[in-house]
Amino acid sequence: MRRFLFLAPVVALLLLAPSVAAFRLGAPLTALPHNPADIFDNQPIEPEVYDVATHCSTKIRPGMVAFERWLGRHARRGVSWGTYRCEMWGKHSASLHSENRALDWHLDVTDPADRAEARRLIDMLLAPDRLGNPHALARRMGIEEMIWDCSYWGAGSADFSPYAPCYGKNGKLLRHVDPTIGHRNHIHFGMTKAGAAAKTSFWRGPVRAVPARG
Repeated sequence: MRRFLFLAPVVALLLLAPSVAAFRLGAPLTALPHNPADIFDNQPIEPEVYDVATHCSTKIRPGMVAFERWLGRHARRGVSWGTYRCEMWGKHSASLHSENRALDWHLDVTDPADRAEARRLIDMLLAPDRLGNPHALARRMGIEEMIWDCSYWGAGSADFSPYAPCYGKNGKLLRHVDPTIGHRNHIHFGMTKAGAAAKTSFWRGPVRAVPARG
């Protein structure tokens, strides 16, 4: 049975009613001709979980290092803006950056080419694999959240929802939104503890069949 551990209460406060306009996936995503997740189809796929952050830690996370390098090789545009900053919201409540489990990748929503690349990356991460598993690459990598263009996606969600810092109490988009706060000049990728530790199937690598000895 697929297990869903949805957003932590603090993160949930960042979401507004889905009636408010936000970045959307649009039509349901279909399997990609060359989904990087497909080579793992002989291994159980990770459940969609959300691991909350509780403290600040500068510990190097091998999965974060690997993901940063993967984006450097596979993203057609953009650069890394880093992974760590101590950002506590309250007692035992923190940003994923605080545990060094989030990466900001610079793309500018006002640049059409950057905007197209953000869409391509998001579609690739959330597309089903050839077996029909939704959000296949994100699950294989251990990505539990993405924030882009005033919109938020968390593990188990079907689509992006409005990101509250961009909206007023009346639910309308604010006239002036700081591009960094609104994640309009970068995509935020947050990872599970297993993903950040490089202990998910994507980072362990595909399992190859061992030929029988004859």
